[in-house]
Formats: sequence, structure tokens, C-alpha cells
Amino acid sequence: MTTQQYTTEAVSLLSHLIATPSVSRDERRAADIMEEELRRCGFEPRREANNVWATGHHVSDKRPTLLLNAHIDTVKPVASYTRNPYEPSLEDGTLYGLGSNDCGGGLVALLQVFRRLADSTDCPYNLVYLASAEEEVSGKDGISRALPLLPHIDVAIVGEPTGMQPAVAEKGLMVVDITAHGKSGHAARGEGVNAIYEALDDLCWIRSHSFERVSPFLGATKMQATVINAGTQHNVVPDECKIVVDVRTNELYTNEEVFDIISANCRSECRARSFRLHSSRIDLDHPLVQRCAALGMQPFGSPTLSDQALMPFASLKLGPGESARSHSANEFIRVCEIEHAIDTYTALLSK
Repeated sequence: MTTQQYTTEAVSLLSHLIATPSVSRDERRAADIMEEELRRCGFEPRREANNVWATGHHVSDKRPTLLLNAHIDTVKPVASYTRNPYEPSLEDGTLYGLGSNDCGGGLVALLQVFRRLADSTDCPYNLVYLASAEEEVSGKDGISRALPLLPHIDVAIVGEPTGMQPAVAEKGLMVVDITAHGKSGHAARGEGVNAIYEALDDLCWIRSHSFERVSPFLGATKMQATVINAGTQHNVVPDECKIVVDVRTNELYTNEEVFDIISANCRSECRARSFRLHSSRIDLDHPLVQRCAALGMQPFGSPTLSDQALMPFASLKLGPGESARSHSANEFIRVCEIEHAIDTYTALLSK
């Protein structure tokens, strides 16, 4: 088959997926589609919850194993859509629909490359293709449920929209709940200890603190206070003030390290919701990155989270479309972007 024929099948599959609502934690029908498509293409798919994967036909112990991954779930459509988000519409070479850019383009392009190279002796890797669920919510029934069931993986390509430039580092995420305690009292009498005032010094520190280690790809680790709740009514001094802090870590810190720094500098009680979504990076000397560079691609750092955060092996993000289109109204992917991705992946993964 030619690249154009693969592209035509990719667009047809993506149109089917767009017409099948697959908001995170409700991806069963999209997983059914991917399972059926893999079987139609001659593979023997496996499934765990709504994660579906297949292994290339010829596996050799002499070759490293490469995971080709993209997700099938979407966010909920935003209110400003002027098109039906679940009606695929192909106009002048542009396919509109929810999930077309994030991450449908990468999902279907990687599948076509998997088909093309699964039997090829020119590919220096054993290939595993995984369509994962719950990526948008980093859910427990997403990729972390499938990974233990896969063969040993040496490196991964994640098909998130990057304009087909390799994201060699990705920021991690940690959410920290901070609770300042006071003592309730009557506001008119000036009694009690105001928990809002108790939290002020911590808020000022969060606003002004700069983490020392700055990444050449991801910049500094950043934190923002994003939610604050305190008080029950105007005449009661609040005895509790709760703050939510969004922390985006670079690859030079673990989430645990950053949490320890926050805890050591805040008087209030601190609790991390999870440490599991770490920043990720791949060595610039890795053969896959070197191959990207040889093909004229430019490595960069990505601020957005993906399933990479849950991968215990080297990985990079590389996919058609643009990150700025993700989670926006009237989302779209261009057919030429899918075609270019299929050719680029093929060149990248051929000897």
C-alpha cells in the first residue's frame, strides 16, 4: 500500500472514532473499534479494560522493543463549539471533530506505521502498538493498567500533537493541598485566630519562591495557588483555610523533592494528592533522538502532561497536529499532517 492509501484508511478510521463519543472513563465503544481494526489488519489484539494493544508479527531477542502509543479518550466538548463535536466533517483537506487533534491524528497515523513495519526487516525495533484509555484524567484504568501486561519495552513514541517535532522532555504534575488552621470566634469581638491570615505567609512564599534547577528544555519548576476556600459567614472568624497548589515539575526534580521543599517552607499542613505524574526526559544521545535530528527535526520541551508521566522507560512525544488546538472548540487535524506523520514515522523507524 502507498502512503496515500494508508492515509485514506487512517482518515476513515479517525472519522469513525470522532463519531463515537469517548470521554475519559467512557471509552468502551472506541476501544471496541480499535480492537476490531487491529483484527481486520491481521493482528491478534489484547485488551485490558479499555486499553487495546498488539505486538508485531516477528519478534527478535536481538532487537530492542519500541512502544507506539496514543490515547483514545477525549475531554468533554467546550461550550463554545459551533460545530457538532461528534460529527466528523472533512472540508478542504481538514477533518473537524472532537479528538481529531488530541490525539486521534497520532493514534491513526501510528497504527498505519505499525501495519507497514510489523513485517519489515528494515525496522530495527520490535514493535508494540497500544491505544490507551483515560489519558486525559491520568486514570487508574488507563495505561498504568496495561503496562504490566506488555512485553519488556525499551523506548516509546507517544503520538501527542507536536507538529511532528520531538518533545524530549515533559513537565510533571503534582497537586498539593495546603490547610491553614486557626480558631473560630466572633468577628465583631476580634476573637479567635483567623486561618486566612495564618495562610498569608505561605501564599506569599508560594508566589515568590524560585526553584534553583532550571531545565534547558522545560525551564523552571513552577507552582501556582489555584483554589482557596475559607469561612462560613461574614461574622465568623474562619478556623480553616484550604489552598490548592498546582505544581509543574521539570526533569531536574522529582515530585517528592519538590513536596519536601514546599513542606519545609510552609507553616500550614501540606498533603500531596499523588507523586505518580513525574516529569520525563529522554537522553539526547538516544538513537531515536539522534535519528530525529538526522531527519532535520528540532527537539524541544513540552509543558503539557501525557501518558509519558506513567512510563518507567525512555520516551518522546512526536505526533501530527498542534498542541494549541487541543481542548479547544472546533478541534481539527489536516489530512496532510496525517500523511506527513506516516511518512516521517516510517523514515524514523527504518534502517
